[in-house]
Order: sequence, then structure tokens, then C-alpha cells
Amino acid sequence: MKKFILLSIIVMSSRLYAAPGDTTWVYANKVQLNYYNNFDTAVAFPDGSLTYRKILMIFTLGEYNCPAGSQYCHQWDYTVTNYLLTKTDTVELSRFITPFANSGWPRFPSTWKQPYIYDVTDFYPLLKDSATVRIFYSGYSGGFTANVKFAFIEGVPERNVYGIAPLWRGGFNYGDTSDPINKHIPARTLTAPANTNSAELKFTVTGHGEDSTLGCCEFTSNNYYVILNNTGIDTVAIWRDNCGSNELYPQGGTWIYDRGNWCPGDAVKTNSHILTGITANNNYSVDVNFSPYSNAPYHDFGDYFLEGHVVYYGNFNHTLDASLDDIISPNNFADHFRENPSGNSPVVKVRNTGSTTINSITFSYGVKDSVATQYTWTGTLASLKDTNITLAPLNTITHMSLAGFNGVSNFFVNIISVNGTIDQDTTNNHLQSSFIVAPIWPDKFIVNLKTNNEGANGNLNQNPSGTSWTITDMNNNILYSELNTNYYTTYKDTITLPAKGFYKLTLTDVNCDGLQWWANSQYWTGFKAGSFKVTQYSGTAIPMNGYNYTGTWNNDFGCGFTQYFTTYASTAGIHDITKATPNITAFPNPANDYLKITLSGIENINGQFEIVDAMGKVVLTQKVTTAENTINLNRLHNGIYTLIYRGSNVSQVQTRIVIAR
Repeated sequence: MKKFILLSIIVMSSRLYAAPGDTTWVYANKVQLNYYNNFDTAVAFPDGSLTYRKILMIFTLGEYNCPAGSQYCHQWDYTVTNYLLTKTDTVELSRFITPFANSGWPRFPSTWKQPYIYDVTDFYPLLKDSATVRIFYSGYSGGFTANVKFAFIEGVPERNVYGIAPLWRGGFNYGDTSDPINKHIPARTLTAPANTNSAELKFTVTGHGEDSTLGCCEFTSNNYYVILNNTGIDTVAIWRDNCGSNELYPQGGTWIYDRGNWCPGDAVKTNSHILTGITANNNYSVDVNFSPYSNAPYHDFGDYFLEGHVVYYGNFNHTLDASLDDIISPNNFADHFRENPSGNSPVVKVRNTGSTTINSITFSYGVKDSVATQYTWTGTLASLKDTNITLAPLNTITHMSLAGFNGVSNFFVNIISVNGTIDQDTTNNHLQSSFIVAPIWPDKFIVNLKTNNEGANGNLNQNPSGTSWTITDMNNNILYSELNTNYYTTYKDTITLPAKGFYKLTLTDVNCDGLQWWANSQYWTGFKAGSFKVTQYSGTAIPMNGYNYTGTWNNDFGCGFTQYFTTYASTAGIHDITKATPNITAFPNPANDYLKITLSGIENINGQFEIVDAMGKVVLTQKVTTAENTINLNRLHNGIYTLIYRGSNVSQVQTRIVIAR
């Protein structure tokens, strides 16, 4: 347990509260998930003498090299569940599904890491003193690593938790009339503890396996019903309908398929059901029932894995309070991969953590070392609800892009007033992120689309193809587009945009399987793949988000793809963009083990790359004769470097890169 103290602890209202910024780190599991098993680690949590504004559990998934001859290794979607085991209780803290992390896929080099961050503040009554943190890994092959830690951020929570009542846990067949699933989750009669002001049922459920009737439960949507005091209060479909928009893409396997409340590589959402009218010392009954279903006459069953518990809350600790919970963009965080690099309008996530409805929030935000911008949002944000807010355009991001800045910078955002006044908890009013600005494109380029031969309804050779693209300005005005495209048809559009502008290119596929998903080629006789790329007039590809510079992730982008960019002016009267200003771009940045580099505006490329460290020492050189290149960075340490191209017909072009593993 490691504690970072920024300010002293103060006494307030006979309770101990920590000054803003005090965070205690508790380190739990650090293991190789080598086979189906429980991986337990004894943990010493804080003693409960302080209050915490928020408690986060960070689970970082990675990989290791499997022994020779291992089947699948880290190339399969397995359920990973975290449990907290105390002397009296066992509760599920989190659940996610591992990705199809096939070696060779561009998102899965040997050094890849994927963080899963869970708000576990509600579990504070149990996250005290000694306990065991368990990782249940359901895989029948190894290859993944796990690193779990907790951040206890001291302060005042939105509500105190006065009790947690575990109800049901386990995996049960669905469709077996001789052993129905509802028998395993009977109604429970409970009594709310003292100081309870409200109660919520937290229910997590995922469907797995396929039966012979409907493909249940992984690939079929069913409902569950929440019953309070013999009256139905909620109906929920056990389904995720957006797997093709997964942030962790592309993967191997069937990552684009929608499933029973989960997507490969993504966290599983826990549903929250308000138990209206439950207060201190109330007796009540709560039940969950699944839709009636029979798989007769077959006897192969899918399963639902579920966990349910009730949380008892006290009164709100604040009347008026807004909490900045996340920066969606600009942000390099892996869970916002699709949204970044972003446009010039930042997007933040805000939660109403007070008892009063919020109607306005004034923000101050900007790029580090620049003048801050202010923006006032107006709307309706009810208590305990959150929303994503798009802030007014931030000119400094645009100016940095036009200046050719390609490194990592920092964005900050503050809440300075709520409903026209300062809110009650200012410790949750500040966030910052690191980010890379959107790339610079020439103002004249060509969009090349070849559709595949899968129609909008999933049939071969059916029109329209279901694939389209648009280019819009930051006011969402469509400037160019290809809509209602025909199957297996090539479209080549010449684009001319105003220089020094900010734009968004959006590629959409209604079938959510991109243009060249591996399974279509393997299992559909007669399938013909498509492709998408943006090129200079010379035919040289312009880099887009991702590591594959000849297209977007080998055109395996699921439901769609978004690319923000700024433009620079080509040489007046000359349409050959290869004669434009020499430029060098590098992705990914920050980089791990390799770097993709594109040179533009340089004729007859013949020179070398140099990577120079912060002390001015050349630490790596590589000859270069083509516009698109790859450099292996495995020999270099983390840090900030300068990448330089020196050639026979241009003195040098350079950009800053960051290596961060």
C-alpha cells in the first residue's frame, strides 16, 4: 500500500477528510493467466478511518509468449472476473472479456497493454483491512498477463454506503425446463439497514455458449425482469448491439459480432435498478426472472453468468455538485481510441453528484501553456446522471496542427461554476489528458473507395453496398460524400478544400464488418473484398489513424472509421502534391516497439532517418528510399526524441516522437 500525500489532513464535522489530491495506492494481483483457474492475492486495504471521494480499480491486461505448441494462446475471447473475498462476503467487482489478441494484428504487438478502469466506490464498506482479490480466468489456454491496483482518492463521496447485500452468483443453463434458471435466482426478502435513504439492485449478466435452437445464449437476445415487492419495475434486454464499434480494434476472431451483453476486449456493463421507496429498516422482497424459454427437444444449453447485490445509500453529501469524470477527446487513452486524434471541439463526461438538477456548467479549458477558453453549457442534468458535453472549438489545437506540431501535448479542463455559482466540491472539478493533434493533410487529395460485394442486408451482389463516406467541416456541413454506393465498384473522388481548415472524414459500413473482414473471405464463396485509402495526386498514401498506412487497419474497421485532419495549401497552380512543402509524419506517437513514417512533398527520396535523443546524440540511423517506412524501436528507451530525414534534395525535415511502453 503506497500513499501520496499532497496536503495535510484536516478535521471537519468530527470526521476525517483528506485534503484534495491525497491518493492511496493498493497493489493487488500481478500474474500470468496461464490456464483456467482462480488467481488469488492477499491485500491490505486502508483501515477505514478516512473517507474517499472515489475508489478506482485499474486492471491492466497484457500478454506473454506462450510455450511452443500452445493452442490459441492469447487469441481467444475468455471471461475474466474480479472478486473481493472478505471474512464474511464475496462480491464481484468487475468483469470483462479478453480480446482476440492474435499476434500479427496491428493493435497487438508483443508490448500491448489494455487498461480497464472500474469505479468501485460503492464497495468501500468491504474494501477495508485484510481481504483477498481474486481473478477468475475462464480460459483454457494462456498468454495473458494481469496487473490489478486500486486508487483510493480521499475526500467526500456523493453518498455514503451503509450496506451491501449479496444476492445471487453463478452460471446457469438457460432453456432447460427440468432445471429452469429462475430456480437458481429465487426472490430474496431483505431489511434495509439504519441510515438508508435509497437502495439500488446492481445486476451483471453475460450470455455464453450456443444451443441448437436459437444460438443462445451468446448470439441471442433475451430479457430479464426486476420485481420489487411482487411488482415488475424494469425490463432489460441482455444484449450488446455495438461490438463493431469496439474501441479495441481490429482483432482476430469474430470481434464484430453483437453478443449477449458483451463484446470481445471490452468491459461488461453492470445494470443499476433503483428500488424505489426503500429506506431505513424497510422490509422488502426483490427478484429477477428471465424470459421463459425451452430448448426441447435438444439438450445442449447455453448459459447466463450472473451476479446481483443490493447497495444501500445514505443522503447526498452535496446539494449542488458536478464531477468531471472523463475527457473523451482530446485524449491518448486507449479506451478512447476511435475518438482520437480528435477535432477542435473537446468532449468531456460530467456527472451530477449532488441532489439538485444542473442547468448550466461553465468550463475553462485549453492546451498547456496557452490562454484558456471559457464555455457555458446549458441543459438539464438530473441527479446521479452523466452526459457527454461538447465544448466550444479550441483554436489552439488548430493552430498547433497548422504549425506542424506532431508530438504529445497536454489538455486541461476545469469546472468554474455550476448553475451560476461555485459548486460544493471543487476537488472533482479538474482533469487533464495527453494527446496528439490531428494530422496535417494537403488541401487537394483523392479519396479511393472500392466497395466489397456484400449488400446492405448481408447478401452478396446486392445494392446498395452499405458502405459510404463523407467529409464535413466542424459544423457538420457535408462538403464531399459518396453515398448509396453499388457493390464491388471503384469510386475515385478528387477533393479540394480550403487551406488552413479543420475537417472530419467519416467512413461507414451498415453491416459493421468493414470492407475486408477475414471471415467473409474464408466462409463466403464468391466474396470480393473492398478497400479504402486516401492518396496524394501522385498516388502516395496519406496516413490515417492506425498503423497501416495503405488503408485503415487492412480495411477491417467494423462499423466505421473517423479521421480528423487539418489542411495546408498546396503550391499555387500546381496540382502535383508531391511538389508541396516537405513534411514528415510518424505514427503511432507515442510509440511502443515500432514507428510508421511517411514522407510527403519530397521528390526522389534518397537519404536517411536519424533519431536523436534529448542530449543531441544520434541513437539510430536507417537508410530510406521510399515515402513509407517502418523503424524498429526495440533498442531505444522511453523518452522524447527527434526524428530527422536528411536527403540529397532537401536539407532536412523533422518531427518530435515519444517512446512510452
